[in-house]
Amino acid sequence: MAGEITETGELYSPYVGLVYMFNLIVGTGALTMPKAFATAGWLVSLVLLVFLGFMSFVTTTFVVEAMAAANAQLRWKRMETHQEEEDDDSSTASDSDVLIQDSYERAEKRPILSVQRHGSPNLFEITDRVEMGQMASMFFNKVGVNLFYFCIIIYLYGDLAIYAAAVPFSLMQVTCALGNDSCGVEADAKYNDTDLCWGPLHRVDAYRIYLAVFTLLLGPFTFFDVQKTKYLQILTSLMRWIAFTIMIVLALVHIGHGRGDGHPPLADFSGVRNLFGVCVYSFMCQHSLPSLVTPVSSKRHLTRLVFLDYVLILAFYGLLSFTAIFCFRGDSLLDMYTLNFARCDVVGLAAVRFFLGLFPVFTISTNFPIIAVTLRNNWKTLFHREGGTYPWVVDRVVFPTITLLPPVLVAFCTHDLESLVGITGAYAGTGIQYVIPAFLVHLCRKDTQLAFGYGAINKHGSPFRHTFWVGFVLLWAFSCFFFVTANIVLSETKL
Repeated sequence: MAGEITETGELYSPYVGLVYMFNLIVGTGALTMPKAFATAGWLVSLVLLVFLGFMSFVTTTFVVEAMAAANAQLRWKRMETHQEEEDDDSSTASDSDVLIQDSYERAEKRPILSVQRHGSPNLFEITDRVEMGQMASMFFNKVGVNLFYFCIIIYLYGDLAIYAAAVPFSLMQVTCALGNDSCGVEADAKYNDTDLCWGPLHRVDAYRIYLAVFTLLLGPFTFFDVQKTKYLQILTSLMRWIAFTIMIVLALVHIGHGRGDGHPPLADFSGVRNLFGVCVYSFMCQHSLPSLVTPVSSKRHLTRLVFLDYVLILAFYGLLSFTAIFCFRGDSLLDMYTLNFARCDVVGLAAVRFFLGLFPVFTISTNFPIIAVTLRNNWKTLFHREGGTYPWVVDRVVFPTITLLPPVLVAFCTHDLESLVGITGAYAGTGIQYVIPAFLVHLCRKDTQLAFGYGAINKHGSPFRHTFWVGFVLLWAFSCFFFVTANIVLSETKL
């Protein structure tokens, strides 16, 4: 659940943490990036990708600093409680109340940095896994906490809608090609939802049948507690990297043999709206940082490792997208990039075609229940009142239903994955990646100064310490929000 202090888990080395972070960031968004690149133009896409990667790195360091500040506050409270218990044990029954009050007053006046001089561990060491919801409750007021959960919930709904559309869409594309006796998804074919799939069945009917089966098979997990096991995570990560490697190598081979059909424009600003959302979505990791960073055994060079991770991710996204846009024509690139390889003229081996075409089905299907349970738990946290419990019907029926129904309905109405990813990233993604980290670091710095004095040094403080960076991130976030909204309104007006 997003609002809890949870167990740290098994420790791992910084380089294992780097791999975990890479795997977390590089997900479904990467598969929709090539089409967004082709639509916006290669130069605009490259500049925006690098800039958004930098902005995501800035806010990642903000979240790490807030985690360290939250750990310091929790550690100090535990030390105060322990001190009071010791004073209580040493006092007599007759004057215990007086001594406790006196001890409390001394604790309030005692400089916080004196704790470190007596050999205690660094206050700002990240040892407790404090989730973002708990940090929000520590540093935000009641309105801020509710807005935080609202933003998280909207983002998770977008995530589920993307997953619920991607799996049936991939199945429809692959099986309809088989039903028409064609060798994969044809490059020049312009498919409409009303085109025939098998016999009298239309493509949109096949899509909705697959959506119904997907919901019936995976939806029930929302009503229970599930978690992704270590071995399942290893399997899905392995499949992902095999798929990405095959796609990059095949695209490079095609381009090397002079069969590349792509001639992307330098810039096309009409495609920037979706590209922005896709890039924000593709750099999303801030909400999962506590579970990634806390178990790292040595955090001495944490900022450098995170920076290295972002450089590697930028290089990977650039390689994947540039090989795609120069290998395939822009109008032939599909929302789900893997489907471009479900063609005989690109991949001769049938097994590889089916593996790439159905790759999203395997990986996304394992993530859907996890995201659904996370969303359900966030709903519970949002409406939870101290000391209160939910009736069985509300807990086991109402919350799972309101979790599952909206994304399935959205997927029923549209399978435009590029737009779904773009809108989710541009709105909820902007809140999670920019607005929440900026406010968290600003308020945690104020709280740290009040609690520990101006001399306290946060060893995991962001390199972007100046208030300018907080203001710049917020200004950028709100500018993007208004730009995307205006772009959507103008596009709809033209239609």
